[in-house]
Amino acid sequence: MTNRIPIASPVRTAAIVNRYFVHAKKNLGQNFLVDLDAVQGIVREAGIEPGDQVVEVGPGIGSLTEQLLLAGGKVVAYEVDQSLPEILANELPEKVDGQDLDQRFKLIMKDVLKADFATDLAGFFDLSKPVKVVANLPYYITTPIIFNLLESSLDFTSLTLMMQKEVAERLAAQPGSKAYGPLSIAVQTQMSVELALEVGHASFMPQPKVDSAVVVLTPLEKPADVGDRKQFNWVVKLCFAQRRKTLANNLKTLLPDKEDREKLLADLDLDPRQRPEQLAISDFIRISQAIAEMNK
Repeated sequence: MTNRIPIASPVRTAAIVNRYFVHAKKNLGQNFLVDLDAVQGIVREAGIEPGDQVVEVGPGIGSLTEQLLLAGGKVVAYEVDQSLPEILANELPEKVDGQDLDQRFKLIMKDVLKADFATDLAGFFDLSKPVKVVANLPYYITTPIIFNLLESSLDFTSLTLMMQKEVAERLAAQPGSKAYGPLSIAVQTQMSVELALEVGHASFMPQPKVDSAVVVLTPLEKPADVGDRKQFNWVVKLCFAQRRKTLANNLKTLLPDKEDREKLLADLDLDPRQRPEQLAISDFIRISQAIAEMNK
């Protein structure tokens, strides 16, 4: 393929859509990114350099994939839409930096939620070296994918993810804000969160009803010691079960006995009248650990 117009340009995307009779599938949350500045912004925020190993989720017709390759990345992409392999094979550059495409790009037709990264990446990536994850995530499955990546064995240096702006704001939210909640806390105990770039709905085809944002997640050098993570996330979720109610009220499910609740809050020097969004992450860690001790 000799076409030098970037896939991310509206004219090239339209040509691909017409040539292959492809359309964005609502059930897969597809929206094609047709804003070269935004695509290159994602690559820039991901800090892609020559030789980087990149895992992409949902390459679509290759808008972001192409720019990752041109920046020097070696890319493994996970995709579930069976109509896209032909398009990617035909439309991505035949050669990148003098190398054939199959030396720089591998497409895995699999749901990333079912990925076995050690097996999938072996033989293509050097598994002794970390990878960067870059993705334009479908809105409807953003949170499961984030948690799947965090809980996986994948050794990554960063996750650069485009998602619905509202979800991005929840990831980055601090105590006291309406967006602060279980998602903020679960992610921030493991990762630093940077809201890197806003991308308007007009940058997509078809246009979604909401704007997007790019978030860069970087592993903390010392993740918070939350003990049993499933237990911790469960405690946090129940603390936020009814946001308008006080902490004491939300703790009723965890501690039905009123005296137990009062003792826990007094021991932790927490005001029972506070609402959950007013608490710091460290407070939730102390609550979770105290409940675990009481249940021994």
